[in-house]
Amino acid sequence: MTAAPHEILRVTDLRTYFPVRSRGLLPRVIGQVKAVDGVSLSLDSGETLGLVGESGSGKTTAARSILRLIKPTGGQIELEGVQIANLSQAALRPIRRKAQMIFQDPYNALNPRHTVGGIISAPFRIQGVEPPGGVKAAVQELMERVGLNPEHYNRYPNEFSGGQRQRIGVARAIALRPKLIVCDEPVSALDVSIQAQILNLLKDLQEEFGLAYLFVAHDLAVVRQISHRVAVMYLGHIVETATRPVMYSAPLHPYTHSLLSAVPVPDPRIQQTRERIMLQGDVPSPIDPPSGCVFRTRCFQAQERCAVEVPPLIEVVPEHKVACHFPITVDEVAARARAGKIEVPEAEEQMTGSVSGPHFVEPGPPHA
Repeated sequence: MTAAPHEILRVTDLRTYFPVRSRGLLPRVIGQVKAVDGVSLSLDSGETLGLVGESGSGKTTAARSILRLIKPTGGQIELEGVQIANLSQAALRPIRRKAQMIFQDPYNALNPRHTVGGIISAPFRIQGVEPPGGVKAAVQELMERVGLNPEHYNRYPNEFSGGQRQRIGVARAIALRPKLIVCDEPVSALDVSIQAQILNLLKDLQEEFGLAYLFVAHDLAVVRQISHRVAVMYLGHIVETATRPVMYSAPLHPYTHSLLSAVPVPDPRIQQTRERIMLQGDVPSPIDPPSGCVFRTRCFQAQERCAVEVPPLIEVVPEHKVACHFPITVDEVAARARAGKIEVPEAEEQMTGSVSGPHFVEPGPPHA
């Protein structure tokens, strides 16, 4: 009988700022880059939380801060009830057995001077763990589990393809049977066909070991296939969270609507009739974010209140939170587009987008 899901991760008001220094012989701090500004989230065992947003929204910084690869400026991080936000590096070492990371670039994530066996066995050596049967046998078992040939134990990373290198990274991440794995865009550098294989591998491992995934990505089609819940980030803030079916069928935040409208549908007839929301202006600088709602400078819903009052992330319906003074439904967006109140590209322009990736198996309920 499997155990019931329990909370693995809880993040409260996470803030990560980077100082901006003046030039000269005596540089001084003249500002701060607010890469992550007040992020709160939670994650249960066997669950995948997709963290999405544009480039520069703070997704990767938030993920690295949660694992303490970057020291956060403030906030609380609880990993199975243990506060880790302010722990020293020495105190963090045993905690790292519970949380690992799969990096975006499978080429730079592996040391080219080490063999595959040495790379996957590193967690055992660093943590002083001696698995039954020896380290080599455990590593070869891991290699076979992720779809690699155990006989390639002594080969170097340059002898493997991109997809195989990412499998090496996955094997290294699960070596110590962690509770949480942060996946930082793990398939964005891979071919579409290989993406499907890696995603299916991750889902199989989650079902087998009850892993919790924080899945960082900008590809909403990929996030839809693997996530149970989705959180949308913009300029260091989480602006909406919901279960996957609700987020993709009934979003409330204008930014979420714009992101979803940009996802191409692999059916030319449907794609030609879709209404895409074109946001105006550029993403503001995190050094000097807008007052009030950070999205208001590009929002087609913005009103005077948005400039003076920061919208809190509140639960409008069960398991659906949004940080917006004037949330908008799918039907309202369509009506505004037809009335010409939202800029929509011509049908010919909508057809220029590339077809989305392959159809993956929809994720089941979180592993119990």
